[in-house]
Amino acid sequence: MKFFKEINFKELAIFFWVILVSILGVFIFSVYSKNKNEEIKQIRDSLNNIYLIKTIKEINNNLNPRFKTFYYNSKPGDTYQSIINKLDINNGEKKLLLETILNEKSLEILRINKKFTFEFDDLSVLKIKQFKIETDKKNEIVFKKIQSTNKFEASKIKKNFTKKIVYRETIIEDSLYRSAINLGITPNIIIEFARLYGFQVDFQRDIWKNDSFQIIYEEFVNDNDKVVDTGEIIFANLKLRDSDLQLYKYEYKKNKIDYFDENGKSIKKTLMKTPINGARLSSSFGKRKHPILGYTKMHTGTDFAAPTGTPIMASGDGKITKAGWCGGGGNCVKIKHNNTYQTVYAHMSKFGRGIKKGTRVKQGQIIGYVGSTGLSTGPHLHYEVIENGRKINSQKLKLPSGKILKGDERKKFEVSKIKIDVLKSNLISELN
Repeated sequence: MKFFKEINFKELAIFFWVILVSILGVFIFSVYSKNKNEEIKQIRDSLNNIYLIKTIKEINNNLNPRFKTFYYNSKPGDTYQSIINKLDINNGEKKLLLETILNEKSLEILRINKKFTFEFDDLSVLKIKQFKIETDKKNEIVFKKIQSTNKFEASKIKKNFTKKIVYRETIIEDSLYRSAINLGITPNIIIEFARLYGFQVDFQRDIWKNDSFQIIYEEFVNDNDKVVDTGEIIFANLKLRDSDLQLYKYEYKKNKIDYFDENGKSIKKTLMKTPINGARLSSSFGKRKHPILGYTKMHTGTDFAAPTGTPIMASGDGKITKAGWCGGGGNCVKIKHNNTYQTVYAHMSKFGRGIKKGTRVKQGQIIGYVGSTGLSTGPHLHYEVIENGRKINSQKLKLPSGKILKGDERKKFEVSKIKIDVLKSNLISELN
């Protein structure tokens, strides 16, 4: 009795309750684990079901984006038709796109490296929502679909570029071209610089070491401050040993721009002195022993040695009377400038874009590239000037200058010149 009296029945009840809960917990856990394993097994079996796999794939296919964009840069040999054929659209829509593009006059000529952007809506009957075509580095045309008619409406857009005025100057240590490239001046500005001075300067013989130049021109930069295009030359000065040749851009009439020296005299002449930049005079006008035929004959032009592919410019405004094979002259171009002068450019490797008989060209326009076609021992340009039907020495030709500003025109020019001189001073001070 004493033993039972010593036992605390309350503690005993708690002991048995803990044992019961433990046994129940073990039972529930075992049942849950068994059910869980069965559930996992069922899920695994269902995932291996071929019909479920197919359904999942179809669902994923429907998760592709509704809107897509296709980018393309035009390449040599491309046509609008060939570019449109690359698009995943039906033939009716392709035909509509081609008609839309061809109706836009500013897109008549497809040039290389033009950017195309096509935006698709896969849920639309006509998939193309809108498309853009770059007309040049600063402009593009956007074609937006009109929902009511399913046709496209064109609008011209100016890209968001910033114009910067750039000043550069340097001493010429090697060649003008290399000195300009070392300054970061783009090749098209260098070519324009050479074109302007080509009326009065022979770049092979008139420029010497330690001569110098200054130039102010326009650059267009994007939001990342990257140069995407260049504009016009505003001022240039070529300082030779015994002279400063300054040129000022001036709009003397609405949309009529020319370059004048400090005295208001246009630098433009009937013909440029040399139609090529950075070339070496390899054979003068006159009698010589022909390098291939081997006998002495009259050399009726001037030869300029230059690397294959060097651009050749039209030395004056005029109309092309021949662009083709000229026998010993290889690929050649003939230009009639007026009733007095004609010029001939021979041994070209290829012709410039759009150069053919009947085409009108501007002074300084690229008409071809240096080569060695025909009777030639190496890449060079054979250049002839014909005056009243007689071939003459182009290097001794005296040609009249262009426009001379007088009266009120001259006064307005002087004001413009002062503004450019002030601009130059400010740009120079910013560099110091």
